[in-house]
Amino acid sequence: MQHHAATKVFIDNLVDLLEADKVLGLAECDAETSRDFCSVVHQLRDNVTSHPVIDFALRTDHFISLAYKRMPSERPPSSYWRRLYTDACILKALVRTMTASELDEMAALESIASLDHAIVIAGAPGDGRLEMVLDMIQWLQSSLPSRPPSATILSRDVALAQQNALLTSVKEVPSIAPPSLVVFQNTWSRTPFVLRAYAADWPALNGHQWASVQYLSSVAGPGRIVPIEVGDDYRSDDWTQSLLSWDEFLAALDPGQTAAQPRRRTLYLAQHNLLTQFPALRDDIVVPDYVFASLTPPDFYPAYKPPTNDDQLVVNAWLGPESTVSPAHTDPFFNCYVQVVGRKTVWLAPPDATQFMYPYGTPAAGTSDKSHNPAANTSSPLMSNTSRVDVFPANPQMKEESQKQFPAFWDAVRDRALSVTLEPGDLLFFPPGWWHAMRSEDVSFSVSMWF
Repeated sequence: MQHHAATKVFIDNLVDLLEADKVLGLAECDAETSRDFCSVVHQLRDNVTSHPVIDFALRTDHFISLAYKRMPSERPPSSYWRRLYTDACILKALVRTMTASELDEMAALESIASLDHAIVIAGAPGDGRLEMVLDMIQWLQSSLPSRPPSATILSRDVALAQQNALLTSVKEVPSIAPPSLVVFQNTWSRTPFVLRAYAADWPALNGHQWASVQYLSSVAGPGRIVPIEVGDDYRSDDWTQSLLSWDEFLAALDPGQTAAQPRRRTLYLAQHNLLTQFPALRDDIVVPDYVFASLTPPDFYPAYKPPTNDDQLVVNAWLGPESTVSPAHTDPFFNCYVQVVGRKTVWLAPPDATQFMYPYGTPAAGTSDKSHNPAANTSSPLMSNTSRVDVFPANPQMKEESQKQFPAFWDAVRDRALSVTLEPGDLLFFPPGWWHAMRSEDVSFSVSMWF
């Protein structure tokens, strides 16, 4: 059977990758588990022309479960458990295709989902893993029918109403002409600024428009899944995370449907390496030279270190509906933040405002904080980076309540805070340690570049 022959090629590739790991000594982190996993892979290869017994699927699920439990305890530079999770997801997809006499739609979709788990959950680390995962997905998608997306565009042309001034800031982020690299390093690398229409020539805003649902669906292909935040605010107890079909997520963002239907819980793709998962999107952006400026730690953030990956650059996507809010928080990196689709309002405050930002920390004496959301960082309060203050109060009444609850913020931060509404093509730069919050004014698609 034709798909069995293709599966054998991928199994042989996986065997080669595992053998290379042995040569490099990468399999010694847990030698017994490595031997057991390699044994299962070799057994599947030897039985590739016949239907694998159910034991293959059960043993593969065991490795996935084991690696998933052990990944949180893993520390750099080892990536053993993430790599095992990736390899087990690859193996699960191979086993699933082998159990079908023909590569039917269900088998293909289940296999694609398994492979996307490798990217979304583990990052598909290890030499050749990401390439193999993407090659397998492309092969599996070739057997699936093409279905046009139900939505057409993410944002509609609307009259740009003048933005009401934020109640929590009185100053605007300065808009400047693009500085030279030297001027950026010496003059502008310690304070936020906006470059209007800087990315207006990106393919993402022109020939390969990210506002087109048809384009976004086509570059991913059928069957893909992505990580989604569910809920209005990750500080809320009912906030959660889920994996959702990419096409279903795009349909949920259709501004025409959302306007006509009852309000549903907010779905937000946040801080995800979407451009790694869907590589065609990476060709639609142009990384600014500023991210390669090799900036030194600022005086106000001496602990700064660039990302530890090979490029010292982390590119993430942010896609969500109108009114999506990211509460005020800090990040440890310099950030070039580009607005691609829709408009987004950004609020910023300097690092020395931290003592007035009411960050999450240890519960007060006599209280119990049982929150499981990432903002309530009670296990390591000194690492908490999220404010309790809502910097986007919807009306004067909410402002009054906030002034009573967080008086120091209103006395010490408001007059120093900055804000700006980004339009498609605008680039916002800000340094590490700066407090920032985001609010989408339309369906919004943004790219952050941490460096």
